[in-house]
Amino acid sequence: MNQQRARRFRAAKDAEDDALRKANIKAEWADKITFKDEDVGGFKFDSNVITPGTEFMHRLSIALKKYLVERANNDENWKALTLIFSDAFVPGEGEHKILDFIRG
Repeated sequence: MNQQRARRFRAAKDAEDDALRKANIKAEWADKITFKDEDVGGFKFDSNVITPGTEFMHRLSIALKKYLVERANNDENWKALTLIFSDAFVPGEGEHKILDFIRG
């Protein structure tokens, strides 16, 4: 019973931490992106949109490229890095692309 109680408390704490983290991220990005009305409140994420070839993945790819370019140009810690970006539009599974790169 103690173990179950501890799990319930941990689950509640994790949910609270997750909600706080999401609120902080949303506040941080509020001036950079516009949320649609349905995104606020009871919006449910459809995991089918993370399939390669969807509009979501295309928009995600563009946003990630912009982020990487911004970081590489404006962050001193990133300027010395070599960035490799291989999104869903590059054929192959992620694990295979990583191993191909490591093998050289």
